[in-house]
Amino acid sequence: MGGTQLAYLSLGSNMGNRAQTLQKAVLKIAENVGDVKAVSSVYENAAVGFEGEDFLNACLTVETSLSPSNLLASLLRIEQDFGRERSESAGYASRTLDIDIVLFGDEIVQDENLVIPHPSMHERNFVLKPLADIAPQLYHPILNKDVRNLLQQCKDRNALTKTAYRLFKSRSDVFSQLQFVAIEGNIGAGKTTLCKMIAEEFNAKLVLERFADNPFLPKFYEDQSRYAFPLEMSFLADRYQQFTDDTSQFDLFKSFMVSDYDIFKSLIFAKITLQEEEFNLYRKVFNFMYREVKKPDIYVYLYQNTNRLLSNIKKRGREYEQKIPSDYLEKINQGYLDFIKGHPNQSSLILDMSDLDFVNNPDDYESVLKALESRILELFF
Repeated sequence: MGGTQLAYLSLGSNMGNRAQTLQKAVLKIAENVGDVKAVSSVYENAAVGFEGEDFLNACLTVETSLSPSNLLASLLRIEQDFGRERSESAGYASRTLDIDIVLFGDEIVQDENLVIPHPSMHERNFVLKPLADIAPQLYHPILNKDVRNLLQQCKDRNALTKTAYRLFKSRSDVFSQLQFVAIEGNIGAGKTTLCKMIAEEFNAKLVLERFADNPFLPKFYEDQSRYAFPLEMSFLADRYQQFTDDTSQFDLFKSFMVSDYDIFKSLIFAKITLQEEEFNLYRKVFNFMYREVKKPDIYVYLYQNTNRLLSNIKKRGREYEQKIPSDYLEKINQGYLDFIKGHPNQSSLILDMSDLDFVNNPDDYESVLKALESRILELFF
């Protein structure tokens, strides 16, 4: 068939993290089936027809170019991805994910593998109630009644409770629930490039560290012991001013903020470069400033092995960086990892980028986005 059609799907889960499963299924449907146009509220109800944990149920509308049979095949693959194994002889049972085609426009389909409209939809309030949220005037092409009337006449009186869960239609909607993401990494890890890509794709406000004109940086690489303290203090002052200015002014036309640095990096670098007495003084000043700054919803650390970092540094060709010793980079990596371990209540995500090229390989970029998406979902489900 040509063109597109609106399909109405019912989703249910009663195993594991039910709400997160439903949300991931919606995103999977958006990725593989078509544009998700609407998602209902999420309802909870007891298992019907067997003894099992309570279900969460929702309905969605998806615009798809797939035929009904191809849509069914795609949905069955998605169920399998979530660990669902359908069996003709097993009867009703608990399941990680259940997806049913309720309606497909006004089409009527009757074959051995698929019946549309779903033959039991008018008998189940856990289907009709969420469907009425998104399509109350949608007509049943056989019963010639709209969803609202079918719900009123439904004899199913099993308890159905509306939950506080909210499902998002797309990855962009998921990302827009954030206020602030910090993407950190060692020198040459690719944090700025990734920030720019995410900001462009998801309409985020881009917050970039500005330090190219720091007069102490080239001198520091020539004589670390002499210039470490003025370098770290000037970095701290600049970062604090930039960070507070950039993160306190939210752009109403942007979905969230993404930064290629977090101000805590100042303490990480200072601990490596400063003598003990200098560091103790530095830390007192830092702690006062750190209390005042905005903390990220998610702190992402891009881990790169030292050889890859040295290769990246050589490629980008900043003259003053070419003499950075490998042990200095290793200390920075360890400093970041120690910071993450020392802040267990922070939502952190470590991504090993040693074998990934997210700039030139779309699959690698997608794997980064999926990892970030999963961490965001953990915050909301």
